[in-house]
Formats: sequence, structure tokens, C-alpha cells
Amino acid sequence: MSVFVVRYMEIRSESGTLMRSDYNKPPSHHQSVPKARFQVWFFRVCSCILVWTCLIQLFWHSQIFTGLSNQISRFSLPVEPVRLSPPPPRNYTSNGILLVSCNGGLNQMRAAICDMVTVARLLNLTLVVPELDKKSFWADPSDFEDIFDSKHFIDSLRDEVRIVRSLPKRYSKKYGYKIFEMPPVSWSSDLYYLQQVLPRFSKRKVIHFVRSDTRLANNGLSLDLQRLRCRVNFQGLKFTPRIEALGSKLVRILQQRGSFVALHLRYEMDMLAFSGCTHGCTEEEAEQLKKMRYAYPWWREKEVVSEERRVQGLCPLTPEEVVLVLKALGFQKDTQIYIAAGEIYGGAKRLALLKESFPRIVKKEMLLDPTELQQFQNHSSQMAALDFIVSVASNTFIPTYYGNMAKVVEGHRRYLGFKRTILLDRKRLVELLDLHNNKTLSWDEFAVAVKEAHQGQRMGEPTHRKVISDRPKEEDYFYANPQECISEN
Repeated sequence: MSVFVVRYMEIRSESGTLMRSDYNKPPSHHQSVPKARFQVWFFRVCSCILVWTCLIQLFWHSQIFTGLSNQISRFSLPVEPVRLSPPPPRNYTSNGILLVSCNGGLNQMRAAICDMVTVARLLNLTLVVPELDKKSFWADPSDFEDIFDSKHFIDSLRDEVRIVRSLPKRYSKKYGYKIFEMPPVSWSSDLYYLQQVLPRFSKRKVIHFVRSDTRLANNGLSLDLQRLRCRVNFQGLKFTPRIEALGSKLVRILQQRGSFVALHLRYEMDMLAFSGCTHGCTEEEAEQLKKMRYAYPWWREKEVVSEERRVQGLCPLTPEEVVLVLKALGFQKDTQIYIAAGEIYGGAKRLALLKESFPRIVKKEMLLDPTELQQFQNHSSQMAALDFIVSVASNTFIPTYYGNMAKVVEGHRRYLGFKRTILLDRKRLVELLDLHNNKTLSWDEFAVAVKEAHQGQRMGEPTHRKVISDRPKEEDYFYANPQECISEN
């Protein structure tokens, strides 16, 4: 553009000189008129060139950068977001070191980790990265860093709690240090930890919590503590990059095929043995489940009447019952359904009717190459992490049993904008299913009743947690509905 401007000024200068010299000559009609017209024409052409040059330059620069950025965002592969610098560490005098052994499956341990970080913050303790359960039914040998990004966990929370990867050697049993062990009381308030647990650290530098499930109350805590539980859950606990990558790939494959339902079909051997639910099983299968229940000492309830539990709504729905419920809720035959579960008890035989009714049923084993899942074999918690990622991302999430995974996924979906979650009223459904199966209810009557039973709050709509102060086990679980954090999202 500068070249055009310079040339224009030269031409203007030359034109001005010519015009001034002409004034000194005797006027000539044949010379003056053409020259005057030429000068006006030349001035207009140069002005147009200058204006259009400026406009083209501006347009070109805006388009090339805008277009380039659009093309990059449209066609480039997704990249890992740049990690922000971790927050500055919180400066406090530690009152001691807290060791934690988590128990249960992945999502029970996830909630426990959130609680233990909160307890460490409350008591000004140094927290050792929690130890995961390796002795339960699943016998998963995974360590914390095999499932969660431990560096991110430590760095992202360091403005609240000091977290270290391992216990300092001077406090290990190898060096003769005797660590005090205790299980905190379930559903405890902050006062319990301040008055009953904190004084113990004045005598002992290290305390080991040998159990961690539901050891912190759902309600009655300060807003800061409740929001810290959310921060750990939604921001501090990230899966490892390899789990995140494979989980994202599953979601991407499913989304390319259209919308999908994540069905948490909790009809697995451990669930049936633990709950004592044998509806739909053969006598041999029922006996096998009973023997398993007796084999594990931590499953304390041994004598269970299956039908009584089923009528009370305490059993997972069978695959055959799920077919009727899904149809009654209006799901069509072409619905894409992802089964978020491990091995279904009874295998392909128990899934036959479900596959016949909904042919587009898939599992992770059907969507991924066997070599991609090989690294996760015999690691049930890592497999569960993949199902967790898909369930949170699904268009609709439906758990057939309201266990830990169902609750934690529900809470994540509420936090992400109240994504559709259908919480089945199993007690009401069992009643309706039996009435339909014995011909008391027609199909139309059954379908209407099922839909009426699942309106409003059972579709994941906003609601407040139900509080039962003297029976915390029966009240709404904090991680299923972290209402203190959702309003800020």
C-alpha cells in the first residue's frame, strides 16, 4: 500500500507542476480544455486506486486471519488443553500425617477420596495419596496413579491441602514406627473430627484410616467444606491420560452414530450375591450366589429372602424387566444403547431378549479393538472408569440399580447442566411389572403407569437433597446431588 501512496504523491506533484507552468502560457482553447479534462480524470483514477487499495488491504488481513483460525479449529485434531500453573501452596503448620485406605469399587473410593481431602483440610493435616482397595471381590491391583492423574491431584489442590506421594520413611513400619489405625465413624460431622480425631494427633504423628466409605456427613457442613468436596470430585480427580483418551474415543464412536443411552445394567455376579437377589435365576445359579455371599466376610447379611427384597425395591432389575420398562418409557427399537457394566450374570442368554428388542445395543468390547482393552484386563476399576466417562457423556443415563456408580454419575450430570438421568423407581416398577405379567394390567395401562411414575425429579431435574438427620443412610447422598456447587456452575 505504501508504494501506491508514494507513486500517487509523485504524480500529484508532477501534475501540479504542469498546471502551474500552463498558467504562464498564453491561453489556447484547443490545448487548455483537453488538459483540464485529463487532469480531472487522472486525479479521480488515482483517488480510486488509493481508496480501493486501502480497502483490499484491510479486507485481506481480516479474512486471512479469521479464515485461518476457523480452518485450524475446524480441521485440526483435538489437543490436550494447556495446563495452567498450579495454585500457590497453602502455608500452614501441619498437625500430622493422614494415611487412608479406600474400600469398595471405583466410585465408592472416588467419593471417599473427596471426603478424606476435606477432612485433611479441616484438621490441617498432610495427606498421603490414598491407597486403593486391592482385597475386595474384584481384586483389582491398580494403584492410585494407575487410575487417576496423581500429579494433577496434588498440584491442583495444593492451595487447600498438602498432599504427598508416600509416607516419609522415618514413619514407616520398616523403621519400627508403630502407626495408629482406626476406622472413622460413618456419616460423621465436622465436630466429630475436630473433637474426637484431631486430639489423637497430639500424641501420634501419623494416623491410618483403615476404612473411608461414607465417613463424612451429607449435610450440616460449612459451605466451604462442601464446595471443597465438589472441587476434588469435579476438578482434582482426573483419570490418567490413557484412560481419558480411550474413554473419549468410545464417546466419539457412539456420538458419530447418533444420540445414545448409557444403561448401567447392574446385573452382575457380585451385585446379585451381595444383595441376595435371585429373581429370574435357576436353582443352581441361586445356590452359587449364596455360596459367594457366605465366602466374603464383609458381606455381613447372609440370610436373605430374595422376593422380599425385590418387592421392597432393593434388587436390580433383570434384563428382561428392563426391556419392558424401556419400551414403556417410549424408547424405540432403533435406540442406540451402551451397556455400562461388566460381565452380565448368565451371559448372552440373559441378554438375548434385550438385544432382540434393541438391536443397536453395544458394549466397549464391541466398539474397540481387543488390543486396546488388553491393558485394562483384570483391572475392574480401570474398566469402570471407561464406563464412567461414557455414562457422563451420554444423552440419557439409566441405572437399573441405585448404587455408587449411579449416584456419582448422577451428580456429575447434574453439575454439567442437569443432563437427562432416569432414576428408576424399582419398588413401583416391580409392582407394575407383576401386575402386567399376570394380565391384570394391559400394555397401554402399564406404559401409562410407568411414565407417570418417572416424571419430574426422577428425570434428573433440579431438586434439593432430602435430609433425615437421625438416619443419614436413608437421606439423599451428597455426591448424587451436590446442590451447594451446582448454582455456581
